[in-house]
Amino acid sequence: MVLDTNVLVSLYVFDDSRFAPLRARIESGEWQAITNDACFEEFRRVLGYPLFALSDERQQDALAVYDAVVTRPAGPLPGAVVTLPRCADRDDQKFLELARDSAADWLVTADKALLRLARRDRLRGLFRILTPELALTEM
Repeated sequence: MVLDTNVLVSLYVFDDSRFAPLRARIESGEWQAITNDACFEEFRRVLGYPLFALSDERQQDALAVYDAVVTRPAGPLPGAVVTLPRCADRDDQKFLELARDSAADWLVTADKALLRLARRDRLRGLFRILTPELALTEM
């Protein structure tokens, strides 16, 4: 599964108790989280936002905990590249591409632009876009 940045912040900064089972499944290896350099770098950048007021140590801790459990695929799987719909927020396109290129089953997000794509059902047969709450019902 691909986790977008807002979900990562909930899991690894705010330790949102609603999503503790999601984090536990990832950290136990039952579910596999997937990232790439672009997505990981966005997480790093967001952790530095003044809004969160996180110390450098707290930022590094969050990155290290996530980095210890996430998988980084070598590159896109071989085969025909499927054209993806364009996300209204172009910064979120990288998450769609990662989910496609890694053959992820899910893209877990709370982002409205990505969730709109899920309602349009334009990704059928590729992967599902789920909220963290919906992902937890898939247990």
